[in-house]
Amino acid sequence: MGIRFLLFFLLSCGVLFAREVVPLSKTRFEIRNDNGSSRTVDLKGREFIVVSVREPGSDGRFYAVDADGVVWWSGPLTSGADDFKTPSGLYPVLYKKRYHMSTKYPDPSGVNNMDYSIFFTHQGHALHKGSVDWMSHGCIHIDPKDIPTLFRWAKPGRTKVIVTRHSYMPFARPDLLRFHLK
Repeated sequence: MGIRFLLFFLLSCGVLFAREVVPLSKTRFEIRNDNGSSRTVDLKGREFIVVSVREPGSDGRFYAVDADGVVWWSGPLTSGADDFKTPSGLYPVLYKKRYHMSTKYPDPSGVNNMDYSIFFTHQGHALHKGSVDWMSHGCIHIDPKDIPTLFRWAKPGRTKVIVTRHSYMPFARPDLLRFHLK
């Protein structure tokens, strides 16, 4: 009974942990689980952020997609290093925090090291301002020039975050070329 309730709760909150998330189109994703099952999720009419982590076969980019299905913003990112892999899945934006210091990995200088945080897991994973030249402890580093725009746009409870280890560029390219975002 406890496991069923937890699964129901997570699904009702929009959390879908996955072994693998495969983009099928601009708004459709196949979510493959460890038990071999899969389901297709269509985010048509929803705002979401695709995070294609920096690994072989991925883009190392984020893509902001509006409710009309238009990729209107994109930029480079880095994700978790080998020992700190960012989990694949579909998550809701839980909350945002403009100024934040990691409690698990605080900066020794005392300077905030997770500003513009957009939290998407209860384990503390977030998209936040960081160097796109080095890997993280599991969060998604977004370039300092891109994160303020993404932070203002993302809405807790409304915007979804999709973390994939596959390329999303084939679906985003027409919009990016139209907006000259390369």
